[in-house]
Amino acid sequence: MNAIPFKESTIELGKPVSMTDEECSGLHVYQNPDGTCISCWTTSFWERLKFLFHGKIWLGVLSGQTQPPVWIDCTKTVFIKN
Repeated sequence: MNAIPFKESTIELGKPVSMTDEECSGLHVYQNPDGTCISCWTTSFWERLKFLFHGKIWLGVLSGQTQPPVWIDCTKTVFIKN
């Protein structure tokens, strides 16, 4: 999976200084006032097929000793227009 820029993004988070460009890159996110950061990811054809057959997505977060609250969605957009 690869993170992609999207029109609603408000900031690009930089990679940790301890990591190389091959290990990590910047991440475009929408950051709302409550601190929630939303990023958008795309998959290759083969990743889609793998998901179709086993139905699992794994999430890894490099954050130190604890796991921060996260969520994952599979909709076209999470931005609902009022």
